[in-house]
Amino acid sequence: MAEAQYGINVLLKKGYEPLIDIDWLSDLAARALESEGVGRPAEISLVITDDREIKALNRKFAGEDHATDVLSFPMVHLTELEKAGFVAPPDEVRHLGEVVISYETASRQAAEHGKAVEDEIAHLLFHGILHVLGYDHAEAQEEATMRAREEALLGA
Repeated sequence: MAEAQYGINVLLKKGYEPLIDIDWLSDLAARALESEGVGRPAEISLVITDDREIKALNRKFAGEDHATDVLSFPMVHLTELEKAGFVAPPDEVRHLGEVVISYETASRQAAEHGKAVEDEIAHLLFHGILHVLGYDHAEAQEEATMRAREEALLGA
């Protein structure tokens, strides 16, 4: 029997369809989950949107009234549910969360750094997935750890 795959749900805001290869984005996300040892079955949602929408999300969920490059919305991890006494069926899909990327901001940042927008989106995707998986960069050591994981994923 084949091992269950990751469910990668991709939503592109209207108008971005010709700019983003959904299969490429899905493959990157699956590679990151595999590299981070995320067991299957598991799923994650990826959204590519614009500055207006990400600004509204940033204001609503982070209290920041500006567009940003990437937002992550992790779901409650299964281990936290288990600690609370919930028992999940062995074949239940773990819903990891959602990563939202502003294509407009990614495009500007890519131009500022002299790189392709695809490279910037890959970096933002990996950054967002790492947040969904519990990584943070509030402290210097956390930032170093997260940056090392991002570099490893980018180099893979």
